[in-house]
Amino acid sequence: MGDLQALRVFISCLDQQSLPRILQVCSGVYFQGSIYELSGSEVCLSTGDLLKIIGLELLSVSCEEIETGASFELPTGYSVRKNVVKFPSSLEVEVQDVTEQFQDLVFITPLSMTEVASQPMESFPTMAEILESPEGNTFFNCSWFEELQRGRRLVLHSYGTTTMILASTPKGRKGKQYFIISESYGGRMRRRAREFGSVYELHLASSQSPGLKVSVTRHCEAVEEEGMPALSVGEQLEVLGMALMDGLKDSSGAAQKIESLICKQTMELDDEDEEDEEDDSKEISLPLFMAGHFVEKLSDNKKYKLTDLASSSLPLDIKVMTRDKELEKDPLMGLPALKLEETFTETTVLTSLPNKPDWCFELPVRWLQMSLCFTSDHLPWSSNESPELHVETVTEVTEKFYYEYHKLISKIEEPPPRPPKRKPASSEVPKKSPKSESKLSNLSSAVTKQLDNLSLGLTKGRRAPAPPPPKDTSVQPPPLLPRKGISTAESVSAHNTYVKSPTVAHKAAQGLSDSDSDHDYESIEETLKNPHESLFY
Repeated sequence: MGDLQALRVFISCLDQQSLPRILQVCSGVYFQGSIYELSGSEVCLSTGDLLKIIGLELLSVSCEEIETGASFELPTGYSVRKNVVKFPSSLEVEVQDVTEQFQDLVFITPLSMTEVASQPMESFPTMAEILESPEGNTFFNCSWFEELQRGRRLVLHSYGTTTMILASTPKGRKGKQYFIISESYGGRMRRRAREFGSVYELHLASSQSPGLKVSVTRHCEAVEEEGMPALSVGEQLEVLGMALMDGLKDSSGAAQKIESLICKQTMELDDEDEEDEEDDSKEISLPLFMAGHFVEKLSDNKKYKLTDLASSSLPLDIKVMTRDKELEKDPLMGLPALKLEETFTETTVLTSLPNKPDWCFELPVRWLQMSLCFTSDHLPWSSNESPELHVETVTEVTEKFYYEYHKLISKIEEPPPRPPKRKPASSEVPKKSPKSESKLSNLSSAVTKQLDNLSLGLTKGRRAPAPPPPKDTSVQPPPLLPRKGISTAESVSAHNTYVKSPTVAHKAAQGLSDSDSDHDYESIEETLKNPHESLFY
């Protein structure tokens, strides 16, 4: 083991013919580490670190000005690249040459998943060790993800580009499930009729599936001023295209243009009436903002491969009828429905565990932040007998993956807003119904009778039962009691500002006051419910 030396001294005496040399950092560090910034990158030399010196390069030249004697350094440039650091020999650390003791030492090269997928193809298959596991990653909900722990060995078979389909289940008691399915999935599936909850959804589906036909599953009443036609259960609609139609008129009287879906409308016919179908059909326009309930009409009951459906227009609703026999357990079997949403491509690394090297799974490079290093371990099979590989083609992902995917890749369009309803003119204000007028007349008679009885009781000197405390505490303070010599009836007339005369109340109750608003009517009614609370205290 070499003597302890300052890094500057060691470098100045180093014979480049003896390289590479292995050094151990021994002292000159703070808090077990010394961090230096070189070209924007931080370099940390900690006590006990081993450095492999692979070459020397002049980074700066010490100069002295002849006339003044001033000394300075001229930098010649330095750089930092992955796993190779160029640092000046003037760093305040002491090192020790330990080359003889670590002859067989192997310096590992950490690789990200992106770097793994950029290695020469001749490097595969190979063994690898996980240096940093994808901790905090919440994108995957599958068995192989639990195996990606620090220190775990993996078999890396190859890498490539995989075509996948993003799929989701309807929301059930356990919530929605999300999957990415490799195009090589071997199960068989049958198409299911899609359901749509608005005309806008029909528009999106028809733009991907020309000639879309649906049946109306719930009545919709017509709203003529908004251009919405009536729809009845059982009517058949065939989407023909899009058009701009006249809608509500603006303040200037000009008709606004609204986006509408043009459909051919027919009633559901029996077999004997099919020949008259053309005579009974007509074209209608459905505004995109219109709500509705529709179900797709399908004409086949065939079982398809995933590749056949992926080549057609998506999204599609399907049900898996036959499992993929290559899988130990097919997670898509038994699901009541599955929506195939869209196709995308991912760079993946084909991987397996050493104890089951033939059962592989695909690691999506873009969605896994982890580091690996290649090792010299032997592959878990004989050199002449590589195993037949079975690839896990279905990966369950989380809701977070689903929404992060749409953030990065998809553009989710919003349906057009429903136009504001037109305010009716003053001449179109609805009049009160005869039934309402009858109730109002009966109430005014009751109010008049109550006030007459009240006036009669006060004249006779009878005191009415004490009312409950007033609800409104913001009213004015009660009037003073009448002085001696003033009759009770006169006191009520002179001082009671809370009760109007029967004539005024009767007039207001019949709607003959200056204001015919509900507020005026309710305030009189509320006051007359407790006519005594302003009379006695």
